[in-house]
Amino acid sequence: MKKHSLKEWFAVTRYWSFPVSAMPVVATFAYLCSQGQVDFAVKPIAVFLLCVLGVVTLHSAGNVLSDWSDHRSGVDNEESCPVPFLVHKQFEPKEYLIFSALLFVVGCGIGVAIVLLSTPKLLIVGGIGVLLTLAYSFLKYHALGDLDIFIIFGVLTVLGTGCALTGDFCWDALVLSLPLGIITVSVLHANNTSDIESDRAAGIKTFAMLIGGKASSILYQVYMVLPFLCIIAAVVLGRLHPLALIALVAVIPAWKNFRKAGTFGSKGIAAMEGLDLGSAQLQLVFSGLLSAGLLVAAFL
Repeated sequence: MKKHSLKEWFAVTRYWSFPVSAMPVVATFAYLCSQGQVDFAVKPIAVFLLCVLGVVTLHSAGNVLSDWSDHRSGVDNEESCPVPFLVHKQFEPKEYLIFSALLFVVGCGIGVAIVLLSTPKLLIVGGIGVLLTLAYSFLKYHALGDLDIFIIFGVLTVLGTGCALTGDFCWDALVLSLPLGIITVSVLHANNTSDIESDRAAGIKTFAMLIGGKASSILYQVYMVLPFLCIIAAVVLGRLHPLALIALVAVIPAWKNFRKAGTFGSKGIAAMEGLDLGSAQLQLVFSGLLSAGLLVAAFL
């Protein structure tokens, strides 16, 4: 194996995407605090931090495995290589595969530690999450990647975090799943829309390909609106504390993404370039504000 710096290994994980996995954990913790189901004792905080670390580690493992699979199948090539390390031979495929396996082992190890501190029920959520992460590339190539990502980061992350912190499944916390899951899916959707032509040439079929570029750009715009409507509805229905409305401030970066996608008519696919990063940044701002509002509510 070649010698690489820690910075290079870190870049391989696609660290810019970590907010989409870490922030749902943070938001779930804040939600449970606002509901009086979790306090700020040492054990809950330790479990919370382990949840963040575990989810991010498994997310990293999935990212590396996905890039290895995309390179192996020809999806990433000289014409299309959003993560160029393999295409430009800076890393060998074997290095990616070994690194991914190590990250999976570490992530599962962290999961076992959380189970020992909490409840065996977590094995159900964790097991399903690992299997869906391993199956991501196959599902993505058959237009099911968006659904897979929504289940992993929108549903399982919320359920798993709630179970780890309380010892049981907190079904009410799923009120967070739709807004947070939609933003996460928008990251993948933007990327897949940008790659429609190269993905078609590689012989795979993503959901963006099925509905076409124009419809995909419109769907992305819908994704930029729905999370805010979900928060408003949840507050009106009494499912979230009114301070959750502070998340509406995130409409500023969402509007920026919305407008960029709206230029598809004049710019074509180029209008979608960079919106995957824009969505990841939106997740950080939206979930961060939502979490802050809910944590303040916990002290009222």
